Amino acid sequence: MMEVWVEKYRPRKLKEVVGQSAIVTRLESYLSTKNMPHLIFTGPPGTGKTTCAISLARELFGDYWGQNFLELNASDERGIETVRKKIKDFARSASLNIPFKILFLDEADSLTSDAQSALRRTMERYSNNCRFILSCNYSAKLIDAIQSRCAIFRFSGLEDKEVIANLKKIAENEKVKVSDDAYKSICFIAMGDMRKAVNLLQISCAISKSVTDDDVYKASGAVHPKNIEQLVDETFRGDFLKARSILDDMITKYGIGGDEILKGIHKVLLDKIDDNESLATLMDRVGEIDFRLVEGANERIQLEALLAYFSIFAHGKGIK
Repeated sequence: MMEVWVEKYRPRKLKEVVGQSAIVTRLESYLSTKNMPHLIFTGPPGTGKTTCAISLARELFGDYWGQNFLELNASDERGIETVRKKIKDFARSASLNIPFKILFLDEADSLTSDAQSALRRTMERYSNNCRFILSCNYSAKLIDAIQSRCAIFRFSGLEDKEVIANLKKIAENEKVKVSDDAYKSICFIAMGDMRKAVNLLQISCAISKSVTDDDVYKASGAVHPKNIEQLVDETFRGDFLKARSILDDMITKYGIGGDEILKGIHKVLLDKIDDNESLATLMDRVGEIDFRLVEGANERIQLEALLAYFSIFAHGKGIK
């Protein structure tokens, strides 16, 4: 069985965390005082929220961090009973050889409103014995009573150069060859998500020890930008039937979902269209189709309708 590289290469210290220098600097200030408030880590997935929480506990507690750090996922058990039992039992139990413990609650925005209200009371009652780190994608989904009790840290998506630098270190340690185009493709698919990028690199290396961009797209199951570019180009040329044939191959032959195709079209349009008015009009239609797909409309019909609109619009505007 392959070793999971995400865990193998997880930073052990805060200063090793990639792409979040401002946040790391703020967190390191807690190390000097050996104290911290309740925290909220919010931002996109794969940007270092869990890693920062674990690294902070490691550096604060040293050898005792494992006994005094509890990680729970709120999306698994999101009801009030979880707060009343697991969380409360840990928060009120005595800490070992340290002044306080840390409870890390991942996906805290999945908790029901009743559970959040109960959590707020637990945080308040046992604050001397336990500090809470709440991780979420959207802090606005947490009730105001919790937000006001915490220091909020907002994580941002990682830049491509930061992702590539970290992937190159992993590739060097694992003694695998990765082309520059493969690194760019991984970044294109991961979109600032380091965890997704590392997992994708590992899967790609299982296909070939000399990874190319084609290997990356085979491993990810994502649509290749070249195919999307061909689809859009044929549409703008007015060859709707050719574009429809390419779309049909993507859906039936390669099994690519409509939402993935739509995301690919969105990215290609941003790179291809320079005119602000034309781009705004096309993006408005992409957003409309996305809404229809979310609402359960037939993806083939909706995507064909989008291509038809592109073809008519391009003919009127003279786009090629």
